Amino acid sequence: MANAQIQKSDLWSLEEYSEKRPEFRKTAIAHKKNRRVMLGDHIELIFEDITTIRYQIQEMLRIEKVFESAGIQEELDAYNPLIPDGQNWKSTMLIQYTDVEERKQKLTELINVESLIWVQVGEEKKHFAIADEDMERANDDKTSAVHFMRFQFDEDSIAAAKQGAEIKIGCDHENYRVNDTLAANVRDALVQDFS
Repeated sequence: MANAQIQKSDLWSLEEYSEKRPEFRKTAIAHKKNRRVMLGDHIELIFEDITTIRYQIQEMLRIEKVFESAGIQEELDAYNPLIPDGQNWKSTMLIQYTDVEERKQKLTELINVESLIWVQVGEEKKHFAIADEDMERANDDKTSAVHFMRFQFDEDSIAAAKQGAEIKIGCDHENYRVNDTLAANVRDALVQDFS
C-alpha cells in the first residue's frame, strides 16, 4: 500500500469502535507479531504500517474520548507520517530496561544510538535510520527511551529484498553492538511494505 494514508472516513466512531475493538485488537496484535524485532536484549523495533497505525489512532481516540473532527484530524496528522510509502520502512524504537536506575544510566551511555541502527539487504549497502524527524528526542546528556525512525531504501536494495535476499539488521553504537538476520516471518511482512 504505497503512499497509503488513513482518512477520517477509514475510522470507526467511538461507539462503533467499542463494538469492533475486541476483534480488531486481536487482529492488530497478531499482525504486530510479524513486525517486531528485538535488537539484543534491550532495543525493540516495531515496524509500522497502515494496520498498526490505524489501531494506534483508534486507541488514542478511544482513550482520549475524541469525537470532534478537529481532534480526529490532529491524530491523523500525527500518525499518518509513520506509514511507510513504498520506498522505506518506518518504526518505533523502544529502549527497554526494567530497572529504573539502570535505564537512566544506559540512556546516558547510548546517546545517538537511534542514528546507528541499520538495515542491510543482501550485499547492498547499510541503510542507517533517520530518526525523530518530527521532534528532537535526545539531548547532550541522554537519549530518549522512545524514537521514531525511517529507513530509506534505494532501488537496488528494494529489488534485492523482493527477490528474496537475506536482510540483516543491527546497531553500530560502541556501547550496543548487535548484528542479526531478520526472521523469515518478519522479513516477509516487511517486504510487503515495498509494494
